[in-house]
Amino acid sequence: MIRPSSERIRLTATDGAAEPPPWAVLQRRLFDLMDRGRREFTVRYTSGDGRLRFPYTLSSRDGVDDFYESFFNWPTLYLLGGADDLLDSAKHHWSGVTAQLTELGMLVDEFERGYDWFHQGESLLLFFGLCAADPDDQSFAERADRFARLYLPGSPSGNYDPGRRIIRAPHTGAGGPRPGLDEGWSSYRHDSGMRHWGLPLYDLPGITEWDDLADPANARRMGAALQSRLGHGDTVVNLGVTSLVTNAWLFTGAADLGRWVLDYTDAWRERMQATGILPDNAGPSGLVGELHDGAWYGGHYGWTWPHGLHTVGAAALIGALNAVLVDGDRSRFDLARNPLDVTWASAKQGVIADEPMSLRDIWAVHLGEDLAAKSVLVPNRHRPDGWFDYQPPPMPFATWLWHASGERQDAQRIRDIHAASGYDWRTVRPFRDKMESGHEEPWLEYLAGRNPDYPERMLSVALAEVDRRILLMDQWGEPSGPEELHFWQQLNPVLTEALLQLTTGTPQVLYNGGLLTSRLRHYDPDRRRPGLPPDVAALVTRVDDQGVAVRLVNLSASTTRRVVVAAGAFGEHRITAIQLPGSDRTGIDQIGIDVPAVEVVLPPGHQIAVSLTLRLRAAQPRHQSTRTVC
Repeated sequence: MIRPSSERIRLTATDGAAEPPPWAVLQRRLFDLMDRGRREFTVRYTSGDGRLRFPYTLSSRDGVDDFYESFFNWPTLYLLGGADDLLDSAKHHWSGVTAQLTELGMLVDEFERGYDWFHQGESLLLFFGLCAADPDDQSFAERADRFARLYLPGSPSGNYDPGRRIIRAPHTGAGGPRPGLDEGWSSYRHDSGMRHWGLPLYDLPGITEWDDLADPANARRMGAALQSRLGHGDTVVNLGVTSLVTNAWLFTGAADLGRWVLDYTDAWRERMQATGILPDNAGPSGLVGELHDGAWYGGHYGWTWPHGLHTVGAAALIGALNAVLVDGDRSRFDLARNPLDVTWASAKQGVIADEPMSLRDIWAVHLGEDLAAKSVLVPNRHRPDGWFDYQPPPMPFATWLWHASGERQDAQRIRDIHAASGYDWRTVRPFRDKMESGHEEPWLEYLAGRNPDYPERMLSVALAEVDRRILLMDQWGEPSGPEELHFWQQLNPVLTEALLQLTTGTPQVLYNGGLLTSRLRHYDPDRRRPGLPPDVAALVTRVDDQGVAVRLVNLSASTTRRVVVAAGAFGEHRITAIQLPGSDRTGIDQIGIDVPAVEVVLPPGHQIAVSLTLRLRAAQPRHQSTRTVC
């Protein structure tokens, strides 16, 4: 029944089901298996101070991200309900790896010396997760502010030019703007292993196809152009910096931090509005195309090379999500919509396997036998002769945009992609890629009511993958050389995609530096910490522009559990109505309310289904202290 309490509305479950639902049993088993796996990972691959066992040196600007990525989702698992000691373990490894990378010469004052924000975004996921998981830790709050201010006007680093509203180089960090690219790019060699990405630039005389780089002189000319043109000015992937600054703003609401996020994203929006498409570059004077003969494409990690839509779309989405988080102005979602809409306008139908896709290996895993299907394809990259590199639409971007905006036009985009797709979206394939996403389609079908057994199948896939990684730890031993920087990522036994979707109704976090916004976050008031209590499982069955529906189950046969269900990861949403459908409905519905959270009491063996109407972006977002929420 629904009963008002002095602190918040309290719901008590009255449905005592004889048998627990299979998805609930599988979900709790997944929590337990990942806890076992991460403890084994720690013993096998880390030293007492938390660093990774890596008795080698690093010889380029690259590599920082690979160390932090080995633990990137451990704070997220804690936020969802992982073991009590997981938070301290994740902090321990962040501190150990930070000391390790400082000794390797890669960090200055705990922050990256200077590299691109495609990789820095990956590096910072662990840090962002720790800030969200424990905002009461003043050492991380201080770091968040110090790191963010590296990019504010007047910083001694000189990373930002406030007059031209540009970040001064593609490679920046605690050491300030770092001209050029890595020294290894002084020659873009024919045998570099980069053939599948193609030429970075298409306007150099005598270099029109990959095999032209077999001439060492041509390889040196391409390398020189990379250093002088792609290694200077601003690039759209620098929108990832907005997560760094927004993360700090979430602690204090400091006005100068919020202004910077809005000013920098608006600078890119204005360039987009002037060209009709989000450009990927702005030169040292702030002009689009300044280093590319006036072209809106050609920048580092931009539309031409190496990933195109994969990186431009992610950066635009991250920038838009952060700007809307800061001031709630939904018009700023246009920054994220533009890359999706522009490429959709040039979509075509074709057999997926017949396309010369740069990301073929990823799609082969994601689609399996459906790689042979005829389906809608969108261009990922652009060069002087037009769009190329056609691939299936990137569903993580469309899903995140719909999830964050709650607007019908973004829901319609997903319906349009589904209607034009030639493969079955209900299929749940057993894979886990580096970004830990890729199961958006079957999840969306579940939310649409067309894939009812998705929770059980997805949880089974996750369990099998964690088991596989634990077994691989026995088989693989340790990294055999400095080139095996991805070794630990491939064995990380923590997987959060299934739990984020099913317990909070949220897609997997955007891998290149996204902050984890969500419709719901759970708290354990008895242990005064974030996450589901022991024995409790959650299943979000509806996510739409009106709110969410969630089912909570207590698997314990002897212990009553309490759960606080809060609206928004950062307290940014409000609950305006509650409905208890079916057998749980023993009292009247609560409407006309305006609360940040509800408390649910689950007697042993009981469950409850709750429908929550949400008003999105109705409150000032802040990192949520459990002292306040619980």
